[in-house]
Amino acid sequence: MNKSPRPFAKPLRELVGKVVGESFTRQGFASAELVTRWSEIVGTEIAAHSEPIKIQWTRSADSEAREPGTLVLRVEGPAAIEIQHLANVVCERVNQFLGWRAVARLALRQAPLRRGERKTARMLDPIAAARVAATLSDIGDDDLKQALARLGAAIKRP
Repeated sequence: MNKSPRPFAKPLRELVGKVVGESFTRQGFASAELVTRWSEIVGTEIAAHSEPIKIQWTRSADSEAREPGTLVLRVEGPAAIEIQHLANVVCERVNQFLGWRAVARLALRQAPLRRGERKTARMLDPIAAARVAATLSDIGDDDLKQALARLGAAIKRP
């Protein structure tokens, strides 16, 4: 009785890729790269004050002769006028990235960007890490021991 070998766990990128991909598709994005590589596509100055929300496509009877869509951007209030003046540049860069004339217009939504500022990592207490490391005498690999000690100290932190 031989059982076929099957993996018990799937790589995270397979699971997340499907879920995120479906979400981006519902928003009109052909690929997630337009969102994830936004700063590379439009440049850091524009990306610092904007982020893509969705692409709105016009409905047409002929699905092969698709009209270019409207890229909806969330922009910070003060930067909206500047990005409005750069609309042609943004459309051109997005189309160049996608490889076809997918976007003809921009629609701006003034709102705070969703990017939260990253929390700064709290400093690790070396005394707590040493205390946890003392309990890990069974582990011979020093690098693993130190990593587990740091993890243990971080978990026990109040």
